[in-house]
Amino acid sequence: MLKRIKILSKDNIFLIAISITVGIIYLSLIKTPSIGIEIANIDKGYHGFAYFMLAITWLLAFYKKQKKKYVIVISCIIFGIIIEVLQDTLTTYRTGDYLDVFANSLGVLLALVIFNLFFRKKNIY
Repeated sequence: MLKRIKILSKDNIFLIAISITVGIIYLSLIKTPSIGIEIANIDKGYHGFAYFMLAITWLLAFYKKQKKKYVIVISCIIFGIIIEVLQDTLTTYRTGDYLDVFANSLGVLLALVIFNLFFRKKNIY
């Protein structure tokens, strides 16, 4: 079963990465309903997790191309900055926040560290 999951994810990781990218764009620009329960700065954790998933899927999609991983990391960070600017300029119900950019970047860098540690141990490079 695990072998089948590995084959399926390997063949479709590029589509998964595109889906996560589109999902982040959509969720970042829509108006979200208020649920009444407020936890201070919980959205920073959501940002970090979302951008961790974004970076790790793009890194896995291009894991055989060693030199591209830093281009992917920089692109994910720039993507996060662009999304924050779009939230501030295109919407009236969302605001851009430099702390969100920091959380996004932290998630991307964490993905790079984990990616490097995992694949260094597996000797895939």
